[in-house]
Amino acid sequence: MNWQHVVDLMHREMASGIVQSSLLRLLLAAILGGLIGLERELKHRAAGLRTNMFICFGAALFTILSRGLAAEPSDYTRIAAQIIPGIGFIGAGSILHTRGLTTGLTSAATLFVVASVGMAAGGGLYVTAMFATGLVLLTLFFLGHLEETFNVKLLMSSYEVTGASVDQISNEVTRILEGHHRLMQNVATGNTGQHVRLQFDVEGCSREQRELFKQLKASTVLGSVTSLGRVERE
Repeated sequence: MNWQHVVDLMHREMASGIVQSSLLRLLLAAILGGLIGLERELKHRAAGLRTNMFICFGAALFTILSRGLAAEPSDYTRIAAQIIPGIGFIGAGSILHTRGLTTGLTSAATLFVVASVGMAAGGGLYVTAMFATGLVLLTLFFLGHLEETFNVKLLMSSYEVTGASVDQISNEVTRILEGHHRLMQNVATGNTGQHVRLQFDVEGCSREQRELFKQLKASTVLGSVTSLGRVERE
């Protein structure tokens, strides 16, 4: 192999400025994808920091390659166009159906947007890529809190109560839930020998969940009431 020829080609490519531009675009894509992925990681989502960073970086790289390897100007979009169905497969894999709930829809949508941010960065649309990233982060951080504050979003919360018997506990919880027009979901029971434990999920907005917890705590039939937190289903 003629190493001198290889070195000359690399030097010529570096001197043309194409490499510097490509590296800048890839670096920007990695940073923007990492910022969105960090938010997902902080919320303990399956598609976290590395996943979002790699998808954004990969979309940018494919966009750069699509232009660099195209033989004709009309071929510029052929490789980049395959990013969309590819991300569709990944997004579909992040959607889960468990315990009667569908989860991962927001994560799948985020992956789709992250790929588009990578394509924008790879195409040299720096302002567009940065604006889109800022808007995505703003939505992920604050929109969910606004939905809860104004009681727009229905939440699924899990509770554990104890009592003397399953029938007694179930009847009491059902009585309380009737006032909210809600039903117990994903019910599980256990017996420790001293008391019976019953776990269940209830759907309702943030205000309804707070009122329900107060009523469960005020019940004289239930021995103890514990809120096990929210069942994530975004």
